[in-house]
Amino acid sequence: MSAHQFVVCIQNSGYQASLELRKLYELVTDPAATKHHQVRVIDESGDDYLYPESFFLAVQLPEQIAEQVAHAATP
Repeated sequence: MSAHQFVVCIQNSGYQASLELRKLYELVTDPAATKHHQVRVIDESGDDYLYPESFFLAVQLPEQIAEQVAHAATP
């Protein structure tokens, strides 16, 4: 399994500048956030922030593709 996990944005109400609908975002593991029904993702700012988990759906990418997507997002 890849070290990189991704979610797709399905809602961005109130966060239109930070989140684009139908876009993949890299998930940052945050157990404390999960307890509060939030996820931490690297958003349009390039930094990681908390958002409601209902704004995203998990996406399972093959390991090679996940690595390529993560590498493509790295400046």
